[in-house]
This record gives sequence, structure tokens and C-alpha cells, in this order.
Amino acid sequence: MIDYLIIGSGLAGISFAEVALKNNKTILVLDNNSQNSSRVAGGLYNPVILKRFSEVWKAQEQLVLMNDFYNQIEDKLQTKFNFKLPILRKFFSIEEQNNWFAASDKKNLAPFLSTKLINRKYNSIDSPYDYGEVLHTGYVDTALLLDRYKEYLKQNNLLLEEFFDSVYIEFLDNGIQYKNIQARHIIFAEGFGLHKNPFFNYLPLDGTKGELFVIKAPDLNLDVIVNTSVFILPMGNDLFKVGATYNWQDKTDVPTEEGKQELVDRIKEIITCDFEIVKHFGGVRPTVKDRRPLIGTHHERKSIHILNGLGTRGVMLGPAMAKALFDKIENEIPLDAEIDIKRFHKRYLKTLIFDRP
Repeated sequence: MIDYLIIGSGLAGISFAEVALKNNKTILVLDNNSQNSSRVAGGLYNPVILKRFSEVWKAQEQLVLMNDFYNQIEDKLQTKFNFKLPILRKFFSIEEQNNWFAASDKKNLAPFLSTKLINRKYNSIDSPYDYGEVLHTGYVDTALLLDRYKEYLKQNNLLLEEFFDSVYIEFLDNGIQYKNIQARHIIFAEGFGLHKNPFFNYLPLDGTKGELFVIKAPDLNLDVIVNTSVFILPMGNDLFKVGATYNWQDKTDVPTEEGKQELVDRIKEIITCDFEIVKHFGGVRPTVKDRRPLIGTHHERKSIHILNGLGTRGVMLGPAMAKALFDKIENEIPLDAEIDIKRFHKRYLKTLIFDRP
């Protein structure tokens, strides 16, 4: 019997796998590669919500855990995928500058917002009102991270690439059996695939589709991430990742003409040079309306757990949420009420009562 069967190998799944392995637990990861939001993500980490000039929930704590976590995986896999890079917010008016300085005076935002205007001029970007710099930022090359980590799992016979079918779950006194696999616990980290999960599909996961580009722009010379209505992230060799759109109706991974036009229009608002679209891709982020993850244990089956709802901030949230769930299972440390799926149990129980014949 292994300790953990983990369903899903996106940011949530590999975060929990790594936490479990670091604690000398035995694992098996099962995935059919049907969910790609982690792979196509922008991968940015940023402790400030720049639209509203508010702090990301528990940003400082998440950043500390995140940096330790990715540093250790980089050493383990001998691969660099965490890149420290400033994020510059381009200002479009004096009013935006004033809003920035007002936000930087707030106690919780002061560690993350520089009070010094950045007046550097970048090729093909008009910036008459300069930039504000967000501190402690960067990006994770999520595709590279997931590829290397899955290679590691395969080399150690810890990855099973096949479709997971819940009808094969049998409940044991001390865990579960799935086909020929026995495990003390099963962790569902399947992203938007949650809607097909009979144990947790009552949870209000509201997927948000995002579309991104990789563009080639030889006349754009950037060594920072520029953030306005979209972000522009330098990848080297005149390539830049640009994103992202937000669509709450379309739940497919298929790139659309509407998404393409929206991104093109926004890019042209920022840069003045020509660019070529090299790649156009999409994914459905596992988002929750209250902007908090879905973490916890099934209300009846104590061997079944969920790690989901990381939304647009999976790079920052993944390590912290994986640790929180592991500590809850192994050390009986209660989850923060804001992330615990218990916050939805009353609604679920009401539904059961009113749906009875």
C-alpha cells in the first residue's frame, strides 16, 4: 500500500507530489494529460493585484514557501525554470502614478511597490508617464517544469499515464483500492476536470478560459516584464509571451478568433513595432468565485482529498496549498477557513435536502 495516489500532474499535483516525497511518503501520480492550464499558463508570480492595487492573499507567506520549493526542485532536477524578473506597470496618466504612490504608502503593500519611478525608455514602447516597479516578482517556465518533473516521475516509476475512472474506487478500512493500486489517501488535483468528479463536483469551480500568444518582435528590446492590460514577458531570441484574456463562458482549450483579436488590439496599445504571432494557445483556469482555493477532505470519506482552484496564481499558491493539505492529513493541522471546502458544506447539505423526492 502506498501513501498517496495523486490524480493530476499540473502545478497542484506535482506540488503535492514533491511535498509528500520530501516527507518520505510513497506516491503514484496518475494523469491522462487532458487538462493543460498549468502548461500554457503565463507562469508569473506577483504579490500585488495591480487592477485594484491590493495585496494577494497571504502573499509574503506564499513567496517564501514558493522560492524555497522551486529552488529545491531546480537542484533536484538540475534545471533552471524559476526566473527572477521585475514587473513594470506602465502608467497611462498622472492619476495612475498618484494611485500607485497612494497604494505604496499602505503598510501591507509597501514591501512590494517601489516608490521610485522607472523612467527607462524601451524600444517601441511609448512611456511618457514612466513605470512603477513591483518587487519580488518573476516567472516560472511551467511547461519546462512540468516536463522535467514528469520525466523524473517516469524514471522512478511514479507516473501512470491513463484515464482515471472513479467507478473502480473501492473503499478499504485504511484507505482505497483503485484497480490494482492500494493507497492510504487519494488526492484529486485535476483542475477543471473536477466537474466530472463524483466526490467533489458539488463545489463551485467556475473555470475561466485564458488565451495567450508567443510573438516574435525583433524591434522590441525588453529585459523586464511589462504589465498593463496584458503582460509582455521576454523569452529570449526576440520572442515574447503575451497574455491573457478572460472568458467566463467558453470552457474549451481551443484558441478563438475573438481571443486573438482582443490580444492583438491590446498589444498594439502598448508597442509600436511590428510583431508576428508564433503560437496561439488557450486553457481553462480552475477558478472559484470567492478567489480562494478548494482544499480539504471529503465530508464522509476521510481518505479522499482535494487540491484545486488555484486559478490564475497557481505558481504562487501551489506549494503553499500542497503543504497546507499535507499538514492537515498527516499532522492534523487545521486548514485556514478561507480555503477549506467546509465553507461550502452547508450549501451542499441544503441541496441534498431539497433535492430529495
